[in-house]
Amino acid sequence: MAAIMFDTHAFVKELTGAGMPEAQAEVLARNQAALIDEKLATKEDLKKLELATKEDLKKLELATKKDLKDLEVTLKRDLNELELRLMYKLTLRFGSMMVVAIGVMAALVKLL
Repeated sequence: MAAIMFDTHAFVKELTGAGMPEAQAEVLARNQAALIDEKLATKEDLKKLELATKEDLKKLELATKKDLKDLEVTLKRDLNELELRLMYKLTLRFGSMMVVAIGVMAALVKLL
């Protein structure tokens, strides 16, 4: 994290001018400086975070496109398998109906 300029000397002078004991003002100034240094983000920090986020989003987009392509290939394969099974079952049913129809026609011809 980039350093943020915090004038501890001016801060101590302002506090002591308002009536705070100098030792207490110095402790408060050190604590404030540490807090600012550890917890506040600079524009540079935010820019780095933005760049990292954009990079992560790009990686996520590429991974998503790959996953969608894989899913598309899998779905096409599954649909082709389903189509083949349906054609096989329909062929069997049609063949069975033809055998039964020929048998019924043969029986009717024999009876008539």
